[in-house]
Amino acid sequence: MDEARARAVLAEAGLGRGAELLALGENAVFAAGDLVVKVGRDAELLDRARRELEVAHWLAGADVPAVRAAETAPRLVDGHPVTLWHRLPDAVRPAEPRDLAELLRSVHALPAPPFALPRRELLGGVERWLRLAGDAIDPADADWLRERRDGFAASAAALVPHLPTGPIHGDALPRNVHVGPDGPVLVDLETFSVDLREHDLVVMALSRDRYGLPAEAYDAFTAAYGWDVRTWEGCAVLRGSRETASCAWVAQHAPASPKALAEFGRRVASLRDGDETVRWYPF
Repeated sequence: MDEARARAVLAEAGLGRGAELLALGENAVFAAGDLVVKVGRDAELLDRARRELEVAHWLAGADVPAVRAAETAPRLVDGHPVTLWHRLPDAVRPAEPRDLAELLRSVHALPAPPFALPRRELLGGVERWLRLAGDAIDPADADWLRERRDGFAASAAALVPHLPTGPIHGDALPRNVHVGPDGPVLVDLETFSVDLREHDLVVMALSRDRYGLPAEAYDAFTAAYGWDVRTWEGCAVLRGSRETASCAWVAQHAPASPKALAEFGRRVASLRDGDETVRWYPF
């Protein structure tokens, strides 16, 4: 879905006048007056859009600081799910890891919601991403990642968690926190799941080890949360699962992007070599 198609859907929904494009990916995200409008890529995302709105209303009822939905159900407009959200005030500063930790503590204190949430299928997209990569990557690398995925999936299924299992954000990074005048709030609720709480914490551990997050910022995160997931014996399994998924995710962009192909090469080589010190770069 390109911007022109997304704007046509907005116009059909009566929301297109003066809309400003904020992001374009699986969703096209527009600012329209006091609202933010998300237009999903296709009708397959309707259930996910419906669940995201359910999550938003549930978090509001639990007084968890998060983006608030402006409608209770998604619209299906010309084959695209459309959701409306209250626009947040401008950020007063960038979000920091400690802001995320405080929000995760609130989420992790919640019981399961009165509606079904999926498991966090971290490795579920690997096959699709490798298929999209096609001939742009070495078939031997693709097969090796599939074997690695299968091994980590089996290991993850046998994990004994340290924390109680329950609701998680699912993509717990500072980029999914907005710090406005009233403090930090969670955004991008699409990946909410019920699974090991450790999933939300391994993300930042991997950011420290692979993506250059300063040690002091990670220490502030663990201090605010109250526990360091790296002390848990299952951490390596979830970290390895996420690394496998992240490597395959980059591969899907390789056919059209030399930068993505180079990043995929860096990542897969470091995994094959077992070198946990190689720096990865966001893409």
